[in-house]
Amino acid sequence: MIESLRASLSGDPVLLLFLVLGFGYMIGRIRFGSFQLGNVAGVLLAGLVFGHLGFESNAAIQSLGFVLFIFSVGYEAGPKFVQSIKKDGGRYLTIAVIVAVTGFGLALAASRVLGFEPGVAAGVLAGALTSTPTLAAADAAVASGDFTPPAGATVEDVRSNITTAYAITYIFGLVGLIFVIRLLPKALGVDLAAEAVQLEREEAARGPRRRFTPGDIVVRAVRIDRERLVGKPLDELYRELPFQFTVQKIRRGGELLEPDEETVLEMGDAVSIVAVMTPEAVEAAEGRESLPQVPDRELLEYRPESAQVCVTRKDTAGLTLGELQVTHRHASFVSQISRMGVDLDVTPTTKLERGDVLTVTGPRTGLEALGERLGHLEQDVEETDLRTFAWAIVAGILVGTWSVTVAGVGIGLGTAGGLLAMGLVVGYARSLFPVFGRVPGAVRWVFTELGLLLFMAGVGLRGGAGLVETLLSSGPTLLVTGIAVTLVPLMLAYVVGRKLLRMNPLMLLGAITGAMTSGGALSVINDQAKSTIAGIGYTGAYAFANVLLTVAGAVIVYL
Repeated sequence: MIESLRASLSGDPVLLLFLVLGFGYMIGRIRFGSFQLGNVAGVLLAGLVFGHLGFESNAAIQSLGFVLFIFSVGYEAGPKFVQSIKKDGGRYLTIAVIVAVTGFGLALAASRVLGFEPGVAAGVLAGALTSTPTLAAADAAVASGDFTPPAGATVEDVRSNITTAYAITYIFGLVGLIFVIRLLPKALGVDLAAEAVQLEREEAARGPRRRFTPGDIVVRAVRIDRERLVGKPLDELYRELPFQFTVQKIRRGGELLEPDEETVLEMGDAVSIVAVMTPEAVEAAEGRESLPQVPDRELLEYRPESAQVCVTRKDTAGLTLGELQVTHRHASFVSQISRMGVDLDVTPTTKLERGDVLTVTGPRTGLEALGERLGHLEQDVEETDLRTFAWAIVAGILVGTWSVTVAGVGIGLGTAGGLLAMGLVVGYARSLFPVFGRVPGAVRWVFTELGLLLFMAGVGLRGGAGLVETLLSSGPTLLVTGIAVTLVPLMLAYVVGRKLLRMNPLMLLGAITGAMTSGGALSVINDQAKSTIAGIGYTGAYAFANVLLTVAGAVIVYL
């Protein structure tokens, strides 16, 4: 039966690939109590089984998955990576460096002392820290023409060793870390829930004033019956009243009018008022007489959307927000202004510069008109900027081929490093200047998830042939080594974080799980803390860890 199946699939690598993915998803959803392997581990195990049965991977499909995955990781991490540097970046970088360097040193030392086969150290490092970018970078480095295998070994032998070592050590890296993180706070006498409450109070105390949301926008149809509102141009009323509002429409004598700043209200007019009623605006409006409301569906029609508008036109750069009159001319409201990743105060005197990004809420027609005035409206559409995506990948691959020679040894980023670097650059540049590089969230998920699973399926198929032999010969030794590479960096990072960096224990544990790229361990922390605030530490360290561990994977195979 196996021979018949092999004959059917030998000429159809796409069918084989999706069989592995299908079985992998089924395996990944199997539950052991509250624990689930997940898609990555499931696809890896399915690939190993198929590989052990003699099925072979398609190198081109695996390479495509690798490229999509590594670039997408960099694209996603770009903004967070730079933000982590700006905000408490030194501490998060330190934690990520401790985990990466300690894990790297232990894996390499064990390989030398215990006489592991070439490539095993890279697999141990990647599996024990559950870092797929490390695995991808190591595999790509070995497959490149720059790698020369040791005497008696082939490139395929080394790649197979990386995969099997990763598979053996990955299980404890995944399950064991979650188990240890679950027990560690109680063993150390740390109340994560109390720490979360304290951190959230501190964040609220020093955080910026709350921005309004679309839910703060109210629409009222009212009748003008106050003498003090009659006979004045709207522009004067806008300046007198202490909150943001605009008169969107006026019904006068049965006719619907579109007002401008010079329009004068008359007694008996029915008007549509759109206002942002934040708590501060509600407080400012208290004590004022309210106008009688009228049931007029046309006046009440207001469908706001939120979008980003980027300032690119020379003739609008230098204007203040007040001079733009966004609220009165476009019935829209600016909730945020960002310049080079830094949020500015949203006040009438704030002067705009080219490259500023405004977050605006208003009707589609108002947003489009404002986009024309300022330069570029970031449309909330499904279209992906594949041109930028493709050329950035080309640039990343080319950057990865460049190297400098030091003491007779060529040093370069490699394909993984080049792709990751270009992903970081494009992702961060996109966050600052959103006129290019659009990759909607759903598309990013597909690129990252599908790319990863295509790569993992190929890894499993290639490594399955030598899995049983490796398990029988050095499985227990590899497992113990993997446990050490998982636990020692964790303990060292915690001690340094608490004693030297004086980090809050909850934020520190979040940073450690980020440095070890374990989303499962973070979920355990969140459950115990009854809060997601540890995700700040996770994100900060994770951004650094992805870069460091990718480089580590490419380097360790040469040592």
